[in-house]
Amino acid sequence: MSQKKSRGGAAAGDDAEELSRSPLQAVLLADSFTLKFRPITLERPKVLLPLVNVPMIDYTLSWLETSGVEEVFVFCSAHAEQVKGHLEEAGWTGKPAAREMAVTAVESHDAISAGDALRVMYGRGVINGDFVLISGDTISNMSLKDALQEHKDRRKKDPLAVMTMIIKHSKPSILTHQTRLGNDEIVMAIAPETKELLYYEDKADNSHLCVTIDKDILANNPTLQLHNNMEDCYIDICSPEVLSLFTDNFDYQHLRRHFVKGLLVDDIMGYKIYTHEIRSSYAARIDNFRSYDAVSKDIIQRWTYPMVPDVLSFGNCHEMKLHRQGIYKASDVTLSHSAQIGANSVIGNATSIGEQCKISNSVIGEGCSIGKNVLIHGSYIWDNVIIEDGCKVSNSLVCDDVHLKAGAIVEPGCILSFKIKVGKNVVVPAYSKVSLLNKPSNEDSDEELEYADTNSGITDSPPFSISKSNADHPTIICEDDDLGASETGTSGVLGYIWASGDTGIQDEWRQSIAPIPKEKLQELQHAVSFDDDEGSEEDLNNRPSEADRDNDSEISVVEDDDYTKFEKEVEETFQRALDGVHQDNLILEINALRLSYSLQHADCAGAVFYSIMRGALVAAQSTNDNLLKTTADALAKWKDLLRNYTKTVDEEMEILLKFEEMCQDITKEFAPLFSKILPYLYDKDVVSEDAILRWAEEKENADESDKVFVKQSDAFIKWLKEAEEEEDDEDDDEEE
Repeated sequence: MSQKKSRGGAAAGDDAEELSRSPLQAVLLADSFTLKFRPITLERPKVLLPLVNVPMIDYTLSWLETSGVEEVFVFCSAHAEQVKGHLEEAGWTGKPAAREMAVTAVESHDAISAGDALRVMYGRGVINGDFVLISGDTISNMSLKDALQEHKDRRKKDPLAVMTMIIKHSKPSILTHQTRLGNDEIVMAIAPETKELLYYEDKADNSHLCVTIDKDILANNPTLQLHNNMEDCYIDICSPEVLSLFTDNFDYQHLRRHFVKGLLVDDIMGYKIYTHEIRSSYAARIDNFRSYDAVSKDIIQRWTYPMVPDVLSFGNCHEMKLHRQGIYKASDVTLSHSAQIGANSVIGNATSIGEQCKISNSVIGEGCSIGKNVLIHGSYIWDNVIIEDGCKVSNSLVCDDVHLKAGAIVEPGCILSFKIKVGKNVVVPAYSKVSLLNKPSNEDSDEELEYADTNSGITDSPPFSISKSNADHPTIICEDDDLGASETGTSGVLGYIWASGDTGIQDEWRQSIAPIPKEKLQELQHAVSFDDDEGSEEDLNNRPSEADRDNDSEISVVEDDDYTKFEKEVEETFQRALDGVHQDNLILEINALRLSYSLQHADCAGAVFYSIMRGALVAAQSTNDNLLKTTADALAKWKDLLRNYTKTVDEEMEILLKFEEMCQDITKEFAPLFSKILPYLYDKDVVSEDAILRWAEEKENADESDKVFVKQSDAFIKWLKEAEEEEDDEDDDEEE
């Protein structure tokens, strides 16, 4: 044990010059050690699943290479041969001279957790200094420079600072207690000055809306920040001691629940973990199907640049070209003249799309054949899929070599694994997971473990076949029935339908590709409203606790600019609406955000208006269209949404004041168009005559710098006043 410590201590004691000479290394975990992507991951490792037609691991390796990492060790367990084969095919291994970053595969079939993987890495003795620890399902474009320097500076002052975790702001929904990535909210306590992590809980009890923190933490830290609005990016900068700590503690399996929590409560060794928050950069881990959907959309909308389809190119991947409205197409695509490709869609190489097809907010892989009159929305169709005439696929994932026969319908939230065949006019029910492989019966109850041996422990559940009954509802028929015994794919779906876990299908929506159902949002909002009536409003609005209000307490709360965060989250929510989320659901989500921040309807009006205008500006910039035209189109489309938050003159005034603020500072491109957009807002009943005249009246005694847009709109304001006077005169004449 002392020998292990001295090995890490030597690295910590090096001076800055020695550290700068050490090559930056990384350990990439190519096994997620989770079950969340089953049944797909029974046949293909998660890191090789296509994300916007590029395997996940290629995004991670590309980022490490651009971040200056010189040597990467890719740890493989389940499906190790597939991972190693891909690394060679994509040019990451086998051609050392072709890349500046050396990639080496490390294989172990005995590892069933991240802790086991790191123990294997320690035994290999290949890590010589500080290293980056990352999972192969992580997408980022952040610069590592600042985080690395902070970590090294801390190490020189304090050798016990063994890890720096990358985090970012991402407030969970008050309705679902989940982030937009479908992850449960995390509660962290962080020292505001040093950024030391003091408390970490990823399984908080949301039913009581409270957390329990050890009194010693409070006693030793007079000031701390308690966050439930941070996302753990699962990117860590580690010292070599991290590996030896896993070796010394065989009960460390999960990186967070065992290792991080273990270090935080261990007051004997004294090791410390720090955080580094990224603000403008992107980083996200694909932990479930909802995050798969969210990150895919982020890539298409270029939040991850340069990790985007038209820039990345690996192995046999074909070049993609970006077109208007965020549409990406490969060069060899056969597209019927009557087919419609909607915004934020990707079409892979050698794919053909038939007449009258409509594809929107979807990714289509390579070598697919899509027939006539096919509707695909919000879905992910992988390679070599055949979709015959008249099929409909909504918010689902369809793996390689699936065949949908004519008229088949795949309802939202479905996962069709490899080579599934769906019969003619068959309806696959919402949230179905279908595979040619049966569900293993010996899955460990701990969701973190996924065994490399996927062939053992099959259950006795029968194959199933779905047909469309007279009542237009799908029925499941066992193999013993006549339909189940018929030819695969002609009258149903022959395969295994995977039963949901303990939570049942009712909770499948939580981590599904499909949007949260409207009725579920209403149910959750009703529950929040009920709690609010019962006196829980302080908890919902994140007000200080009793300890914070106690004058004798030494704990001080550090508050952030809540409205800025609220506005950003409304914009993120609005972006999802552009991807096809229904307007009613959008209103429910915005109302939930308003409750969580304890804000007013007027605040919603300003934030929603800002989101719409920002969207119009981005659309104009990406398509080179006229800004006034795109703004008019956006306001026409979303006027009903705005009206939902402009019930009073005060709320209408908020829109005018927000528009002024945008023109002066945030989006100055609108400044010359203010006087042209204002009449449009009036014509569409977004702002009333009373609101405009009151706004102009309040500006009369303002500084000249505050009258810029009133003067620009002087002609329109005069017209409104004259029209009002004429109306008053007519009313007087009628009275006489």
